[in-house]
Amino acid sequence: MSRLTRAPLPLAGLFRVQRQPLVDERGFFARLFCADELAAAGWTQPIAQINHSYTALAGTVRGMHYQRPPHAEMKLVSCLRGEVLDVAVDLRQGSPTFLHWHAERLSADNGHALLIPPGFAHGFQALSDHAELLYCHSAAYVPGAEAGLNPLDPRLAIAWPLPPAGLSPRDAGQPWLSDEQGEEFEGVRL
Repeated sequence: MSRLTRAPLPLAGLFRVQRQPLVDERGFFARLFCADELAAAGWTQPIAQINHSYTALAGTVRGMHYQRPPHAEMKLVSCLRGEVLDVAVDLRQGSPTFLHWHAERLSADNGHALLIPPGFAHGFQALSDHAELLYCHSAAYVPGAEAGLNPLDPRLAIAWPLPPAGLSPRDAGQPWLSDEQGEEFEGVRL
C-alpha cells in the first residue's frame, strides 16, 4: 500500500503529496519520504540535504529562494507544526507557466507536502505562530548558486493571505523583476 500519494498541480512538475498515516489510539506513524514512491514524480536522486526551519510569528514571509543551474534542486517541503502557505514560482526557461506561481496550505493537521521540481523558486508565509517546516533537497546548498526573487514583487503578484511581515534583509533586498532584469529574466524574454 502506498503511504504517499501524488496529485499534479497547475504548474507542470509541481505535485501535492499526501501522506497516508497509520493511526490508532496511541497516535500515528507517517512516512515523510520514500524514493520509490516519489520516483514517478521525478525524484530520482538520493536526498542530499535535509533542513528544518522554525518561524515564530504568523505573517512572516520567507523566500523566494532557488539555486541556479547546474545546482538546481528538487525539494519536498513538509509542515511539522502549525500552518503555512507554501509557494512555488516557475522559473523554467520556455515554460508556458514561466513566472506563474502556485500555493498550497501545508499544516501539521492536513499532512500535505509540496514536491517542487528544479527550476522553481520557493517561499512561504507562516499562517500560524510557531510554524516548523522540514525540507528534503536533491542537491546540497551551493552558496555561489543561490538566488532569489523579491516575495513582494508586483510582477509576481503573490496573494499572501496575511499582511507580509518579518522579511529578512536578504529577502527584502531582492530586486524587483522590472528593476534588475528589465525585459529578461534568466535569459528569457518577458
